[in-house]
Amino acid sequence: MRKRFVAVTLLTAGLGLSSAQAALPVGHSAPAFTLPASVAGHAFTFSLKDALRKGPVVVYFYPAAFTPGCTIEAHDFADAMDRFHALGATVIGVSMDDLATVTRFSISACRSRFAVAADTTGAVASRYDARKTSDQHAQRVSYVIAPDGRILSAHQDRAPDSHIETALATLEKWKTRSGH
Repeated sequence: MRKRFVAVTLLTAGLGLSSAQAALPVGHSAPAFTLPASVAGHAFTFSLKDALRKGPVVVYFYPAAFTPGCTIEAHDFADAMDRFHALGATVIGVSMDDLATVTRFSISACRSRFAVAADTTGAVASRYDARKTSDQHAQRVSYVIAPDGRILSAHQDRAPDSHIETALATLEKWKTRSGH
């Protein structure tokens, strides 16, 4: 049943997947942001604008580091990083955890394969409509953003495993259609 839903969604969404629940629409400009981040335990400043100069970016919001679902999702993204790199994509995970927490998470759960950012105020999650209204956590929402800053897909699902394949399918379609 799940494979059928994904196939139907792919057929109906053009360049990518668009979940009816995800608020930022496909084709619109992604909000620019800069956040403190960490990869492999090393802190740096992540800028969406700078990352888009290198290629498409997968921005995924997750509720909280070291929780079971978020750890599974980070492991799955880490395991798929060779596929993301082959498609020229950067992956950044974003949570409302502090920098010290995401720094530890970048090593253990992300296996030092991709960056995670600290959106401690929830401002970026709010701009991406990924903030839970009654909580200090982000919702599980992922976006694929083209180098021109346009949203190729928006996917919201509490199940962590669907985000990776959704993002990869979107990137593969984009690469085929754009000739990159």
